Amino acid sequence: MSYDYEAEIDREEKVDVKLWKRLFGYAMRNRALFLRILLSMLIVAVIDALYPILTRFAIDHFVRPDAAPTTDGLWLFFGIYVALVVLQGFCTTRFIGRSGEMEMAISYAIRQEAYLKLQTLSFSFYDKTSAGYLMARMVSDVARLSDMIAWSITDFLWCGFYTLFCFGAMFWFNRKLALIVLAVIPPLAVVSLYLQKKILRYQRVSRKHNSRITSAFNEGIMGAMTTKTLVREEQNAVEFEAITTDMRKASVKASVLSATFFPLVVSLGAVGTALALIFGGAGVKATLGGAETFLGVITAGTLVSFINYASSLFDPIQQLAGIFADMQSAQASAERVLSLLDTESEVSDTPEAEAKYGTAMDPKRENWEPIEGDVVFDHVDFCYKESEPLLRDFNLHIRAGETIALVGETGAGKSTIVNLICRFYEPKQGRILIDGKDYRERSQLWLQSSLGYVLQSPHLFSGTIRDNIRFGCPDADEESVRRAAAMVHADEFIERQQKGYDTEVGEGGVRLSTGQKQLISFARVILANPQIFVLDEATSSIDTETEQLIQSAITEVLKGRTSIVVAHRLSTICNADRILVIRAGAIVEEGNHETLLEKHGYYYDLYMHQYEEDAMKEALK
Repeated sequence: MSYDYEAEIDREEKVDVKLWKRLFGYAMRNRALFLRILLSMLIVAVIDALYPILTRFAIDHFVRPDAAPTTDGLWLFFGIYVALVVLQGFCTTRFIGRSGEMEMAISYAIRQEAYLKLQTLSFSFYDKTSAGYLMARMVSDVARLSDMIAWSITDFLWCGFYTLFCFGAMFWFNRKLALIVLAVIPPLAVVSLYLQKKILRYQRVSRKHNSRITSAFNEGIMGAMTTKTLVREEQNAVEFEAITTDMRKASVKASVLSATFFPLVVSLGAVGTALALIFGGAGVKATLGGAETFLGVITAGTLVSFINYASSLFDPIQQLAGIFADMQSAQASAERVLSLLDTESEVSDTPEAEAKYGTAMDPKRENWEPIEGDVVFDHVDFCYKESEPLLRDFNLHIRAGETIALVGETGAGKSTIVNLICRFYEPKQGRILIDGKDYRERSQLWLQSSLGYVLQSPHLFSGTIRDNIRFGCPDADEESVRRAAAMVHADEFIERQQKGYDTEVGEGGVRLSTGQKQLISFARVILANPQIFVLDEATSSIDTETEQLIQSAITEVLKGRTSIVVAHRLSTICNADRILVIRAGAIVEEGNHETLLEKHGYYYDLYMHQYEEDAMKEALK
């Protein structure tokens, strides 16, 4: 299943019971903690419900409107009351601490599961999904859900227990008066359902715009240099204001509806209290006068208790309504988080392959056959969109140990061929064979653990230069790290750093130049010692002198290994065993450098054009 971020609000406007049952399952993973919260809340709710009963006893026993007051048993009553207050305070402290612990446990569990999911999703998912959307899911949405689940459990338990005890006590005191007081609940339910449905709609819209705001921040930060050079500040501000305005409008509408809802609950609660006073007061007056009403005998203590229950009963009902409102409000966040967790990778291993070769998190390396690097495209069809086919009946044989160069105009299909070889995508039709076997019969990790991929725009991770070089081989010793760096002449600039290999590169390698990052990425791949190399415009960010040094080193490293080079600068591929000229997803020319020049075809035109450009640049220096 692939998550459609644009369809976030097109769902039923009601609480999805199955969805919340699954989310509350994260709380149930720590049953001991949940049971402790349950016990604490049960005690707190029982004591809250006992206070009006104690009040009833005190009025009818000590005050006695129909007789002389007495102090018999007052100290015992006082001791019981103080003990209940102390016990309730202790349990309240305990459930607050445990609820905070529950919140952290839920957040940890969801984020761990989501991070593992993101590690196993195929490259195509990241190719289509904005980093801003993912950050919003993992940061704000998960934080909101864990907070809501943990504390709503606490509130729900207290409200549920307290409401049940209140109902029980009221019906025990006087069934008819209880029914009169509770007559306001049906209209309260109708109002709640109507308003909460509206609130959910606007909350979903608001959360969708919030995701867009997060994405806009991400793009604004990542593209700061482009913004400056194109003088886009004002236009970016206008576009951002439009997004935030849409969110503000939706949030205001949701807030207005929420502000309307709670006064209605309070008003209906006041109506219930008024009913208790009107009918209960008449019953007390009749009882004191020796008469009897249809409500039967009602003492002054019973009336005060009823008033207490009636005035406080709507507080838990209001809180329960608030919980459901929060659930509806957070349901959009819940849908997005769970949809991410349920996203199925477009490229996945078969059960048979997983059984033999293991998974990304549990590889069975002992069953992995060694890779020689023979690659065959067998009548492959591929497209990113059904309406735009890219490769049709594509055939190619790359022999083990051969160096293949792919050249052609932008959009010709060079990167697609590489992505298919790496199994970032899979053919729609046909097969890709690695060492004579369809690579879908083996695991992705089996193939990708033998791949060395150097991108045009390398990515470094926060940490030191050493950490980044041995990122794929964390157990590599210092000598191996330094040897890999020396092979691509990265050691020269590393040694000039104040802390050498212990120099921090910053987030994304921001403290290094693009060329330096490229050298480190080369060293990282060489240290991993892969059998198949993929170089995608890998030397475009390096000066010509360093490039020549690296080319010499790479030629030595690539001996006996299969390598696929995507090149724009044709001078870097003169020594390739075969050069494939790709146009519109097809091979239009094939041969080595000299052979293709002799043909005076498309490759010849490309090479001569670049030669003239380079000569002109040299002349202008």
